[in-house]
Order: sequence, then structure tokens, then C-alpha cells
Amino acid sequence: MPKYKPKFPKIVEAEGVDTSPLPREMPISTDESRYNTSKKTSGKPVTDYTGNSNPYIDYQSIDLLLSLQNPRSKAYDEMCFYIMGQVKEILFRGLHFELFNAREQIKEDQVNNSIEIISRATGFVKYLADSWSVLSTIKAEGFNEFRDYLGTASGQLSFMYRHVEFILGNKSIRMASAHKNVPHVWPEIEKSLHTPSLYDEVIFYLNREGYEISKDILERDWSKRYKANSSVKDAWLAICKNPSTENKLFQLAESLITFEEHYAIYRWKHFILVKKMIGYKSGTGGSAGVGWLEKVTEHHFFPELWDIRNDF
Repeated sequence: MPKYKPKFPKIVEAEGVDTSPLPREMPISTDESRYNTSKKTSGKPVTDYTGNSNPYIDYQSIDLLLSLQNPRSKAYDEMCFYIMGQVKEILFRGLHFELFNAREQIKEDQVNNSIEIISRATGFVKYLADSWSVLSTIKAEGFNEFRDYLGTASGQLSFMYRHVEFILGNKSIRMASAHKNVPHVWPEIEKSLHTPSLYDEVIFYLNREGYEISKDILERDWSKRYKANSSVKDAWLAICKNPSTENKLFQLAESLITFEEHYAIYRWKHFILVKKMIGYKSGTGGSAGVGWLEKVTEHHFFPELWDIRNDF
């Protein structure tokens, strides 16, 4: 536990921030306009902006973003915990965007595009896994200094994380219901709960390609967690017996299992870190804490792709 108390440098006067979440108006530049500007400034950065902002701040609402780090306690480690929590939410937003578009490309039979997008999604997951390296610098005694201020707040209540889990097929009506009372969040969570996942769309594609997929997999309750199916396993086994660069379905299978490999690393790092911080004490959100996370590490999004490893 740090023996020193934190001092918080002031970065933004919050009262002056435009708190609208909408994009701010900005001019659009071109190669020609950028060249003309560099001629006027002799190649030096523009610094003489008028008004009360500048284009970099406006492009991503940076002043608003950097006014949102407000820890609840005087514990030194809380700022690290707070910022990394927000960073992960943004990364989950980016990850979901990629998974959503990978699913859209599969629906349009654009497998190669989907493979390319899944590769970027894997990059997001690697970045997320690395976030635990920063959080692991918080020791148990440091976490205990501010843990009470969390109330029942828990990462399990992250609606962005829930969107990621749902688009990957790990559906849960119970976990979705945590957002029923949030009118600006619930409609999209509910929609995601009842929409076929990325893997469901991949299975539909296998069926369109002539692989015999059981009807009970093609027509099921999408709000239920996906479970392994023998017809899907048989299809993947047939595909993976031709492991060539020309076999786009084999390449899709490899991209999916590589993605899940790194997602499993993210989950495992989370499990180990929480075990180090709180042992087997209950989680803040009512879960069994480490016991809950340990069960999560056993889950597979694409179970048949793991099962067929026994048959190679």
C-alpha cells in the first residue's frame, strides 16, 4: 500500500466543457488545403486557433473525455483502476464494432473480408489482455483502500462487455436483465440478446455452402447460449481436413480459433489478477468472485473448433 496520498493535477475546467456526445462541427481538409497550410506556416504546426477549442480537441471531444476521471476515494491506486476501467470500455466498443462487421460480411458471403476483420478483432483482444499488466501493479492492500467505494459496481455490469459476449454467442437472459432499468441502454441489449451471433451466421454460411447442419441449430432460441452440435463438428472436421491457403473456410476456422485463444488469455489473466487481489472473497457485484471467474475461463464460443482437435 503506498504510504503517500495522491495529488490530483488539474487538467480541465469541467464547467467549460461541451458535454454533448454528438460530433462537433469541423471543417474537412484535403491534400491541397493541407499543402497550402504548410506553405503558409513554413511547415510548422498551426497554433493560432480562434474560438474556445481546436480541431484536435473537437475531433474526439478530448476535453470531455479527460474530464471523466473522477475517483471516489483518496486511495492512491484508485486512479489507475478508474482509468483502466474506462480504457477497457472503449476497447470493448472497438472490439464489438469489428465483430459486428465481421458478422455482417459473413451474412453477405464475404468470407475473406470477415477473416480480415476478425484479425483486427484479435488485435483488440490482445490489447485488452495487456490491460491486466497495468492493473496487476495494484496490490491487495491498495485495492482494499478503495474497494468499499465501489458499492455493488462490477465489471459484470458492463453493457459493452455484454454486447461483446452476446455477439459471440454467450447469451444470458439473467445478465441482460441487469440493464432493464436503463432506457438508453436496454433496447440494444435486448436486441443483441435475441439476434443470431457471429458464430450462428458462420453456421448459416456453412449450411448455404452445402454442409448438412441440423435444423435445431438453424432454427433455435437465439437468447440461449450456444451449445456444441455434432453436425457443426462434422462440417468443420470435413473443412479442416483440407488445411490449405486456398480453403477460405479453413482460414475462417483458424481465424476464429486464434481469436478465441487470445480471448481465453484475457479471461485467464482476469481470473488470476482477481485471485491475487481478493482471494476467495465475494465479488462486489454479488458473484462468487474468483469462483465465478474460474467457471467463465472454461467457456468456449466456438466449441466444435476445439473438439475437432481430438480427431486430427
